[in-house]
Amino acid sequence: MRHGGGGLRERKKLQTREALADAALRLALEKGPDHVTVEEIAEAADVSVRTFFNYFPHKEHAILGRNPEQLERALERMRTASPDESPLTTMWHVVHDVLEELGSDGELSRRGELIMSSPTLLYQLMLSSIDDERQLTAALTERMGEPAGSLRPALIVSTAGAACRVVMELHKTAPGRPIPELLDEAFQLLAQGIDTSFGPNNQKGHP
Repeated sequence: MRHGGGGLRERKKLQTREALADAALRLALEKGPDHVTVEEIAEAADVSVRTFFNYFPHKEHAILGRNPEQLERALERMRTASPDESPLTTMWHVVHDVLEELGSDGELSRRGELIMSSPTLLYQLMLSSIDDERQLTAALTERMGEPAGSLRPALIVSTAGAACRVVMELHKTAPGRPIPELLDEAFQLLAQGIDTSFGPNNQKGHP
């Protein structure tokens, strides 16, 4: 995981959050997510249980590596993006920033496999992803100058999220290809149009 700039206090907070997330992931892989306790995670990270709850509301968010600051940085990235930067390009930057902070391909793969094997983790990821996408869509809609409820910004955000999920799944069957490389290919396909021949009303035999 990367350690960004900022003052000593901010760096120590980041290190503590990363230590808790690393401990949570390691223990969940060893024992199974349902058999890990907050007390064990805090002890492994050498902090108090009270400190744990300063960073995560529950153990599932620690195992997922959830960091609310990631969303804040993503929203700021949208607000400060160059007017010449396309909305999909902005989402590409946002996704790559999150992946870089979450760790190496190996760590991402281990966490991804663990999530897919745990209904509880999958449910928590779904809940947090829905909320993230809602806020990102609102920010992108405003940046694009479109009215609330517009389809295009919502599709850009949601398809970017879908691309990440597909890439993580495919990486298990093609581990030789780095996740960022697969992600770049996925975004290129989105940019080009997945099926430019789409036209159900033009098919022969259509009533």
